Amino acid sequence: MFRYFENLIDPYTPYEETDTPPQRLWPFLWAYSQPFKRLFLVAGTLSVIVAAVEIGLIHYMGRVVDILSEGAPAEVWDRYGAELIGIALFILLLRPALQALDVLVLNNALLPNFGTLIRWRSHRQVLRQSVGWFENDFAGRIANRIMQTPPAAGESMFQVFDALSFALAYLIGAAVLLAQADPRLAVPLVIWFALYLALLRWTITRIGPASKAASDARSAVTGRVVDSYTNIHSVKMFAHHDREVAYAKEAIDRTRSTFQKEMRIYSVMDIALTLLNGVLIVGVVGMCVALWVQGTATVGVVAAATALSLRLNAMTGWIMWAVSSFFRNLGIVAEGMETIAQPITLVDAPDAPDLELRAGQVEFEGVSHHYGRGAGGLDSLSLTIRPGEKVGLIGRSGAGKSTLVKLLLRFYDPEAGRILIDGQDVTRVTQDSLRLQIGMVQQDNALLHRSIEENILYGRPEATRVEMMAAADRAAASEFIAELTDQEGNTGYAAKVGERGVKLSGGQRQRIALARVILKDAPILVLDEATSALDSEIEAAIQDTLYGVMEGKTVIAIAHRLSTIARMDRILVLDEGHIVEQGTHEDLLKRGGLYARFWERQSGGFIGLEAGTTEDA
Repeated sequence: MFRYFENLIDPYTPYEETDTPPQRLWPFLWAYSQPFKRLFLVAGTLSVIVAAVEIGLIHYMGRVVDILSEGAPAEVWDRYGAELIGIALFILLLRPALQALDVLVLNNALLPNFGTLIRWRSHRQVLRQSVGWFENDFAGRIANRIMQTPPAAGESMFQVFDALSFALAYLIGAAVLLAQADPRLAVPLVIWFALYLALLRWTITRIGPASKAASDARSAVTGRVVDSYTNIHSVKMFAHHDREVAYAKEAIDRTRSTFQKEMRIYSVMDIALTLLNGVLIVGVVGMCVALWVQGTATVGVVAAATALSLRLNAMTGWIMWAVSSFFRNLGIVAEGMETIAQPITLVDAPDAPDLELRAGQVEFEGVSHHYGRGAGGLDSLSLTIRPGEKVGLIGRSGAGKSTLVKLLLRFYDPEAGRILIDGQDVTRVTQDSLRLQIGMVQQDNALLHRSIEENILYGRPEATRVEMMAAADRAAASEFIAELTDQEGNTGYAAKVGERGVKLSGGQRQRIALARVILKDAPILVLDEATSALDSEIEAAIQDTLYGVMEGKTVIAIAHRLSTIARMDRILVLDEGHIVEQGTHEDLLKRGGLYARFWERQSGGFIGLEAGTTEDA
């Protein structure tokens, strides 16, 4: 039974992705709600039916009081016995069935699947954002919004059908019931309801902004805390425990302050509600007693009105909390939208084809990119790398080396000029097909918190285990992998590496990353300080492997250790976004220019960076 309702909606149903999600709250929720439209209708209908049944029962309890007053027990039973048995069976059988159906639709069909659908689609949407987008925010804050928005949206929908539609139907039914007994009985209920709506309006106009502020503050705390944990090595190395505690405390205290303001609203609401409910009970019951004294109302009417008033008194707090919870959760959704609903700015061109790599020629035509700052990066750079050519790239920090690579991979689009691979503009082909043709080993290779095997297979998931282990062997990684054990008892290739590969040394992470690229076997290879984390012995051991991997590929290798690129076909020297020298190692040494000065200043094979240079962009 549960499985039937749980499978009524598939939260992973195909949908049309959009680069520009709705920016306003209700269109945003409506877009995510499309698979649930029919279920919403069923849930709303059931909620109204359940409310009508509850009102009907209160009405019938009043009738029972009147029936029992009509004569002797035997006479009453003879006249009304069948009716009473029928009502008893309804209460025992049909009413639970209706309640069960309502609960199953809400708890098992709607709530789990709605939250799952939003979380799934939100994660997919955020993963489509560019590298630059992620670089401008805290990973922790992004993750927090992805995690807290779906349950808030699901809870909002739940409150609509579990409380709001039920309460509205109940109030209408109560007014009809009282008016049928005597129209004057509806007057105190209408007056109370008007005052109740005024309190409700006061509450919801304040609770939404207060909830959004509290949610913002919680996300900020998560961002700061995750930032500290992610960079725990730096925190410990510089002995900044107290500084990080103070950094988090500032955000935590802001969260406390925003939560206090939110709770003040609830306190005022609760106090005012108690006063209003007193008005309801005294007004309705007092009016009934007055009518009974006048002889215009039966004891049954008084009993039903009293039961109804007490039931409303019990419900009003729940309704108020449900409504305020509804708007509080909408505030959380609105805060999450600041991340989830951001437009995708770096997108594939309409009907973009896949990259067709034929030879592997790479061309930069007048490329400029300054990250919107007007300085740094590349400036009108033109360069052709022939198919199979191996090019070394050097320069001071900030010269534009990493910018060149990021533009080639289309992590950013150039502000001017274009980049071609085999004559195809990289901005006019699909991003996935472009990156599938490029293998890259970076200076700081952060691994996934998964097993060694999964991390290597990330290069080519369809590869066999034999191919995966061969790649590890070529990267001089198989020996240390065999000795690995994690906290769960997994060993060797099954051992997990920790967040960002923290359980491995820098050299070990580098060799896993190199094995991953060896397995990928892409025709274009980018090495960004690929051996910088290796000791001299390991570097020497895999140097021949590296050149073997480069065979037949178009290669761009960035290095400060010049010995690693001395055997390249051509070496380019970048300075302030321009190519200032190029040639073979021997040619550049003979010229006595910038490259020659770098070579002379090397200590242990690294470029001696001059004071005043900036971080590589």
